[in-house]
Amino acid sequence: MDTKKRDLEILKEFNILYLEDDENLLKNSTEILEDFVNKIFPVKNTKDAINTILHNKIDVIISDILLKNENGIEFVKQLRDEYKIHTPVVFTTAYSDTSYLIEAIKLKVQNYIIKPINIKELLNTIHDTVLPIKQNSEIRKSYNVIKTISIICDNKQIEVINFIMNNLDEENIFYFSYSDIMNKIDISKPTLIKIFKALIDKNILTKLQRSRYLFNENRLGFENIGEING
Repeated sequence: MDTKKRDLEILKEFNILYLEDDENLLKNSTEILEDFVNKIFPVKNTKDAINTILHNKIDVIISDILLKNENGIEFVKQLRDEYKIHTPVVFTTAYSDTSYLIEAIKLKVQNYIIKPINIKELLNTIHDTVLPIKQNSEIRKSYNVIKTISIICDNKQIEVINFIMNNLDEENIFYFSYSDIMNKIDISKPTLIKIFKALIDKNILTKLQRSRYLFNENRLGFENIGEING
């Protein structure tokens, strides 16, 4: 029995696609999951699933293996081979479908759940699937802080850069005004303006409208360091 306690709060940062042709199961599970995740996209066939994935940010796919006139394993193969999409997958399967799990293992899917679905098990499985994504995001954020500090290094700059990195949205956009930042950090406006000007001049930040800035992560690649410092 898995007794590990999980922080399900992190699920609120992720979008889930749920492919299931049993309407009652899809409806009931969706109603529960939508209270835990950022957004859930319920679909009943692979055509709708592919269309949803192509037009939305999907972090995890939950798919039944045996669908009406379709096969979840073939669906995942199509995603990977035809669309080059490698979103993490969790399969759901009835006991009578377990022979398909060998094929699922070959696809290196993240996990599978035996029906009837236990919601606690489902939530824990989703958590274990998204946790590495969350951890990688935090590692990348820390890496970006270090790389930015190496480009423009000053004691007060470090504090400001940390604040920027910790307040980027999923599209790397920073929404705080100078006043907002000064309410959080003990810094003068001229110093703050100087820091932002340096970041903008080096194209690490791009100023957008309404006190928004785009963080240009690609400017921190090793291949760009010499050019930026030059």
